[in-house]
Amino acid sequence: MYNAFLTKFIRRIALKGTVLYEIIDNVAVLTVDNPPVNPLSDGVRTGLYESITKAESDDSVKGVVLTGNGRAFIAGADISEFGGNVEGVSLNEVFSKLEFCSKPVVAAINGIALGGGLETALCCNYRIAANSAFVGLPEVNLGLLPGGGGTQRLPRLAGPGEALKMMLTGGHVPAKKALNMGIIDDISDNVVEDSIKFVLDKAENEENHPKVRDLNDKMIEARGNDKILLEAQAMAAKSRKGQFAPGQIIKCVEAAINLDDFDEGLKKEGELFLECLLHPQREAMIHIFFGERAASKISDVPKDTPTKDIKKAGIIGSGTMGGGIAMCFANAGIPVHIIDQDEENLKRGVSVIEKNYDFMVNRGRLSAEQKDAVFGLVSSSLDYADISDCDIVIEAVYENLELKHDIFKTLDEIVKPDAILASNTSGLDIDSIAQVTKRPELIVGTHFFSPANIMRLLEVVRGEETSNETLATIMAIGKKLKKAAVVSLNAPGFIGNRMLFGYTAQANMLLLEGALPHQIDQALESFGLNMGPFRMMDLVGLDLGWRARKLGGKESPLHAKIGDELCEQNRFGQKNSKGYYNYTEGSRAPNAAPENESLYEKISQENGFNRRDISDEEIIDRCMLALINEGADILSEGVAQRAVDIDVVYINGYGFPIWRGGPMHHANAMGLDKVVEKLNKYHESTGNDVYKPSELLVKLAEKGERLGDAPNKDDRKEKLGFEMSSVANNF
Repeated sequence: MYNAFLTKFIRRIALKGTVLYEIIDNVAVLTVDNPPVNPLSDGVRTGLYESITKAESDDSVKGVVLTGNGRAFIAGADISEFGGNVEGVSLNEVFSKLEFCSKPVVAAINGIALGGGLETALCCNYRIAANSAFVGLPEVNLGLLPGGGGTQRLPRLAGPGEALKMMLTGGHVPAKKALNMGIIDDISDNVVEDSIKFVLDKAENEENHPKVRDLNDKMIEARGNDKILLEAQAMAAKSRKGQFAPGQIIKCVEAAINLDDFDEGLKKEGELFLECLLHPQREAMIHIFFGERAASKISDVPKDTPTKDIKKAGIIGSGTMGGGIAMCFANAGIPVHIIDQDEENLKRGVSVIEKNYDFMVNRGRLSAEQKDAVFGLVSSSLDYADISDCDIVIEAVYENLELKHDIFKTLDEIVKPDAILASNTSGLDIDSIAQVTKRPELIVGTHFFSPANIMRLLEVVRGEETSNETLATIMAIGKKLKKAAVVSLNAPGFIGNRMLFGYTAQANMLLLEGALPHQIDQALESFGLNMGPFRMMDLVGLDLGWRARKLGGKESPLHAKIGDELCEQNRFGQKNSKGYYNYTEGSRAPNAAPENESLYEKISQENGFNRRDISDEEIIDRCMLALINEGADILSEGVAQRAVDIDVVYINGYGFPIWRGGPMHHANAMGLDKVVEKLNKYHESTGNDVYKPSELLVKLAEKGERLGDAPNKDDRKEKLGFEMSSVANNF
């Protein structure tokens, strides 16, 4: 008997999280305590079940109030348990216990209630939220659907149309809006105290307490209304292209509308949840969820490294990048001052920023008062002295190393000695820039992606002398700016653009060999990329590399011959409405350019290619393998810390489909033995060294292993080399 007790005790203390039980004025107050955000871990589930049982058996208890400790009510399920063995009481058992409790239950939503947290609240009879609380069902962002009854209960409160919008966007709804939608019953400044009073009143004055499962009016009203589901399908097709879970969410809500038996709807939800759980997209999307958190940690920078307090930022350059970066700081509540050498450029740049905020007001994303407050944080001038007191200054001028040297020399003299100086370079040598200053430990690369106020990726480029404090500060700022920040060593092309070179070069080689731009783009967009390589090149401008090569007297590399010849014919891309595609004025939609096809034939023949039919499979293989192989070299050299860091870069900066988990996760999903086999095949058939398998891939494939963490920093190749002129000439 003692052994059985001991086993049970050990198992109980091994469970994660707990629920505190307290009686206040004859009300059982249950407080979820699983810091920092109170997920529904095994200990919480067991604690909730046992606490409800205890409250029901206590005749003095009139009602139950459920709340959370700290800033969260319940942030959702414990993702680390997905796919593993579930310990303790199951979530369904907990929800059934809550929903059929013999005493009224109020969810006192003190903070965030997301996913399983909102589903928990929906099982309670009543919901009262703090003013600062917000709710949501964001499971779609992890390749899942709300599997705790959310697809069945939320439509009964908010209506199926609004519920579908919440679930398909994965968005968070603030308390005031949740009240208007009918999700919660009231808002309070003292949510636990008021919930206790509320539940006592309900216990005394009402015999029957509402269960969300019984609220069928909105379901019956929606029956036969195909518009609701069609609009949801259109939303999913536009914003969740290629993803599996959104379609399953729509099927669940369709069941909620059409099935008379609530439990049949729950059963359908459970079946479809299992399909999502077993789908490879779920693994890929959770890989990125954890990957973004891993990428924010620098392996050799101690967690307790102090960071600088960034109270004011300066930006050099008021163009597209400078203006976008300025908006990032203003949006985070940090005053920002923009410097430009030309008054007209400065006026134009600040005007664009204001128009962007006006657009947000017109779309209802900001109130006029909020716009005035945020835009009021942006100031500008022509005088460098006005940024002398900044804590960080980011240079955002065009890619010219000599110009950047001049700017950093000036900044080093004017800006206070302990300020961080950063360059928004997409590929120039950070160490070279650092060497012209007296503060190399405070120099860092901050490669924002355009448009900077929208794109989430921030490549943080670590110079040879960049200090731990500087790196820790930039990573903290990245988090404050709501960026997915990834550290790269200072090497040609960093992570993203180095990999992009091989990818676009192979797309151009496929064009030389016989495929057409629209076929290549369509194949890669069907794979899931937001934009094919030729649409992307037209957007960026075909003339950038061409002009650099002409200026340096360089011959076009083989893969650039067609693009350079298009430039010779004054076809630069979207900027002048003709490139690989044609464009109508005011539109970015690509239209076929059949007039280019004779040029493709001519250049292919001149360079020894007999154009041939190329399958979509070969297009996808060759472009993806170029990414994967270069990514493996980047990993083996220590330029990236982890394989997942590369995935985070490509998903947040280059339009790689999140549901494929990034190029390195995609390689693991293919199987590294298969990757090496295909690389050898294309290396033999094309003779192109881009397909010569990376030593790391070969080594891992032989051992049956996967791409995981990078080797130790000290094991990377001795010299990375920084021949930026060759990189610029190849693009």
